[in-house]
Amino acid sequence: MQLSDTIQQAMNDQIQKEFQASYLYLSMSAYFAAENRDGFAKWMRMQALEEGKHAMRIMEYLEDRGGTITLQPIEAPPATWPSPLAVFEEALSHEAMVSAGIHALYGLAGKETDYATEAMLQWFVTEQVEEEKTSRDLVETLRMIGDNASGLYMFDKELGGRGAGD
Repeated sequence: MQLSDTIQQAMNDQIQKEFQASYLYLSMSAYFAAENRDGFAKWMRMQALEEGKHAMRIMEYLEDRGGTITLQPIEAPPATWPSPLAVFEEALSHEAMVSAGIHALYGLAGKETDYATEAMLQWFVTEQVEEEKTSRDLVETLRMIGDNASGLYMFDKELGGRGAGD
């Protein structure tokens, strides 16, 4: 079964969302680096790499199914935020937007009885639950820390310990 034009377009839209997320996280990383928050910066760089891998995973699937990849423009992300909390709140909001795109794509695959695409997207559905939980947990931790300099310092150091598979 060949991919429908509708599924191909929706998958290309999702590729754009994943690369947009990667670009946003890179900007967040640069912001944190400029603020001497190297742990937050590293965490965001790792997140950017992960989002890029998600886009590539969809691209490879489209290639495997004989689909057409059409890369779309990526908007320039913000460069500054008022606080670390504001950065992570935006990250959480962005993850929710990415999740909505995955869910819409999954629903479309079901509507078109494209079982292969549904099966491939199940990984993304599960991944987005994890992404949103992690973002929500980070936001809640930062809300608890507030403006406490020692707390922010310690949390920055903790997030700097993130490895490639975390």
